[in-house]
Amino acid sequence: MNRYKKANEGIHAPEDVKEKAVRPQGRRGGYTRWAGAVAALLAVVLIGGIAMYSGKQPTADQPAPLSENGPGPQARGVGVPAEATALSAAQYPEIHPYPRQDDYFGSYDYSDKDYEKYDAAYDAWRADMEALRTGTDYTGLMDEFLSRSSTQFLAGAGEDNRVYSPLNVYLALSMLAETAGDNSRAQILNLLQVDSIEALRERANALWRDNYRDDGTVTAILGNSLWLRDDFTYSKKTLDTLAKNYYASAFSGKMGTEEYNQALRDWLNEQTHGLLAEQAQGLEMPADTALALASTLYFKAAWDGEFDPGNTETDRFHALSGDVDADFMHKTIETGTYYWGEHFSAVELRFQEGRSMWLILPDEGYAVDKLLESGEAMDFLLHDKHGRWDEKTQETVGAWPGQKRLKINLSMPKFDVSSDLDLIAGLKALGVTDVFDPAVSNFGPLEASTGDPQYISQAKHAARVKVDEEGCEAAAYTVMIMTCGAAPPPDEEVDFTLDRPFLFAVTGDSGLPLFTGVVNQP
Repeated sequence: MNRYKKANEGIHAPEDVKEKAVRPQGRRGGYTRWAGAVAALLAVVLIGGIAMYSGKQPTADQPAPLSENGPGPQARGVGVPAEATALSAAQYPEIHPYPRQDDYFGSYDYSDKDYEKYDAAYDAWRADMEALRTGTDYTGLMDEFLSRSSTQFLAGAGEDNRVYSPLNVYLALSMLAETAGDNSRAQILNLLQVDSIEALRERANALWRDNYRDDGTVTAILGNSLWLRDDFTYSKKTLDTLAKNYYASAFSGKMGTEEYNQALRDWLNEQTHGLLAEQAQGLEMPADTALALASTLYFKAAWDGEFDPGNTETDRFHALSGDVDADFMHKTIETGTYYWGEHFSAVELRFQEGRSMWLILPDEGYAVDKLLESGEAMDFLLHDKHGRWDEKTQETVGAWPGQKRLKINLSMPKFDVSSDLDLIAGLKALGVTDVFDPAVSNFGPLEASTGDPQYISQAKHAARVKVDEEGCEAAAYTVMIMTCGAAPPPDEEVDFTLDRPFLFAVTGDSGLPLFTGVVNQP
């Protein structure tokens, strides 16, 4: 470890830390059915860098180093082979379990004592959530990125399914920007709609805190890790910034070895609950890799009112390639909101505790790609659905104009869709080009000890979303390798049947889309 100390004072790992690597530490809330609620993940692997973060008392925006004796009993993570040395481990914010009323009043014993316990538990949960959240208003802050990137990566699927996580890619590009300089950074900042790296850092940290949740009812875990090359040195300032603002753990090992590659795969699989194990199996950090940065998001949610499995029936889904059989779930929403636009209709399917899946059905004969390319679908997703109350006019303003409360007879197929995308062409089309060209790329802030130019040689994005009677589970990762060298609705009731290609989006606590996708065949 002397080479780290010599080049960057303070970047080294204590001997007792090198025994094993762990997942980020933090208390996991007790899980009820569906692990307490909820599903979706995302993992991002970029090439960047990191070193040990040295800190004392961790806070909501500051990760903790490994403890002297390794991870505590509440640590989350996986053991990593000896070839991957653990340099630091992020610690997630503590959140008291969300009090489920059934746990307090399930026996119909409504005594004052039960109320007092419930109120105390709720107050503790609420205090933790208020301490974590930043209060950021995201209205308009990311609309252009969310709309342009979703259209770029979802359109053109043909007869295939597509899944994309805009929040995952946003955070991945944010971390990449921390390692880049000059025009390489400027292009990323422009795509992410910020005017400085400081503004981006603040926003990325807010996105992390405003979407994180692990309280036994809703699970939305965002994890980051940095995979350091053991024969390089790096900028301590840049690596500390990544650790502090992105809750990033750090590991060190020999690039190009199967053991180090497997350590990365194991970490990703643990963070993503194995949902993308098949895709992760192909991940490698070649010998000429400078560094790797991995970011994950795991989100899992149960429906707010499950579908009755007894009502699931086989029916026909009209795929582009021809009709196919699918298992359709059925549920009546007695009083729901039906939305429509010029070329689509939409329904919100709520998870427990307020998160949602939005189901967007293009009009008959109107293609999913046309709806994406017109911008109408993303305009709807990003629009305030309910508006705000104007005290002067004494009326609600700003709400989506095409909506009506009515009874909705929902029929939707169970689906398990996935896709594997190469992001390079799409990111170039979105204006990020320099990082892929060794002749012009600039990764100066990283200060990697190599005389060779550095550039992103691979950018992969894999994602998967599963939906059944109980809820939704989803996962995604982005891997970047940095190499050296409508019509109005019926009056009272509507049948909403998703029996042809449709769009969906999963939103998190911030209201922003965590996942978007196209189902061309369930």
